[in-house]
Amino acid sequence: MKSLEWLVKGCQAGDSLVFYFSGHGISQPDFEGDERDGFAENICPVDFMTEGMIVDNDINSTIVWPLKKGVTLHAIVDACHSGTVLDLEHVYNRQENKWEDNSPLSGNARKHPDGGLAISLSACLDNQVAADTTKPQISASKPFDVYKEHFVL
Repeated sequence: MKSLEWLVKGCQAGDSLVFYFSGHGISQPDFEGDERDGFAENICPVDFMTEGMIVDNDINSTIVWPLKKGVTLHAIVDACHSGTVLDLEHVYNRQENKWEDNSPLSGNARKHPDGGLAISLSACLDNQVAADTTKPQISASKPFDVYKEHFVL
């Protein structure tokens, strides 16, 4: 969490921030009652066994809420169940070509930034697992090239 806090600390208009996570993601029952689908999305950083998973609500309150006017956050999340892991107020539905409301049904939780802009690119929807490659890694300097081969706009 300290790294997430560091990312937005002192940001000001004109700043462009990047949050990149590639790792494990899980979906678990929503114990706070603010998720439309009844599940909270979590990321599992390398230290999650000792420090715990990071829940979507915590990601939102740490790196989305604090965004000041004129600050843009670009989040790239390559993890299972990562569709709404930033808990943004609106999500884009590619199949139906439209924006959908992701705000809590209760209307109680605040999900939008404080004047800034948050953009999230996720590997999959909340109810999906992210694709892995079966291509062998040649060396540490030449990784799988998954993005080069599979990232299509």
